[in-house]
Amino acid sequence: MASRAEAAPRREAAPRRAVVTGASSGIGAATVRLFRDHGWEVLAVARRADKLEALAASTGAAVLVADITDAADVQAIADRVEELGGVDVLVNNAGGALGSATVEESDVEDWRAMFEVNVIGTKRVIAALLPSLRRRAGAAGSADIVTVTSTAGFVSYENGGGYNAAKAAEHALVGALRLELNGEPLRVVEIAPGLVKTDEFALTRFRGDEQKAAAVYDNVPEPLVAEDVAEAIVHAVELPAHVNLDLVTIRPVAQSAQHKLARGPLTPRG
Repeated sequence: MASRAEAAPRREAAPRRAVVTGASSGIGAATVRLFRDHGWEVLAVARRADKLEALAASTGAAVLVADITDAADVQAIADRVEELGGVDVLVNNAGGALGSATVEESDVEDWRAMFEVNVIGTKRVIAALLPSLRRRAGAAGSADIVTVTSTAGFVSYENGGGYNAAKAAEHALVGALRLELNGEPLRVVEIAPGLVKTDEFALTRFRGDEQKAAAVYDNVPEPLVAEDVAEAIVHAVELPAHVNLDLVTIRPVAQSAQHKLARGPLTPRG
């Protein structure tokens, strides 16, 4: 007897294509590389032309310099997607944290910037690409919207109020979107990483202070790396079309919760 996946194969109308925002480094760049390794066409979007050019040279991905907090740039993303022939998967990865001060003392402009990129920017890109995603879902049987949020949106911590609030809002956006798209062949996936060691996330947060950035990961046995999160993203969209991973929380084994992080070797008790 044929399995459900075999009985209802995906209808391929064109090569599968993913759009990945925040693609110049870290999780975004790793996701572009893995999609390309799996044979996908990719449009990699980010603000830094030099990083994108290097990514294009190493992967063959199409690239576009754009800032998702700029409405004209987001329209340019949608226009480029149409030129390429549409999109099957949108990966909303652009985001980040700024500052590490208390709610009382933190800079309002840091909060504003975090909301602009993590929440408003994500909303802009989803709204701009939904028409193309719907067309591809009609042709191929399904399409996907994947958003990289953070466990910071679920559990608050000291000196992270702005990032906590922005990621909580992004999580709420994803939840509302999933309800609104009910009845359409569009999967809405949320990937919420915990501690991920990348070249730039902590360094950006601490405004280039290398010592503070390094201390985040100091003596943590095997924190996640960008490639681990990329594996979760690509796995989610390559599952049979009727399977939706609503929320994937991914942490290193050393991190049992936002506030519970082991430093030093992991050893059995007893």
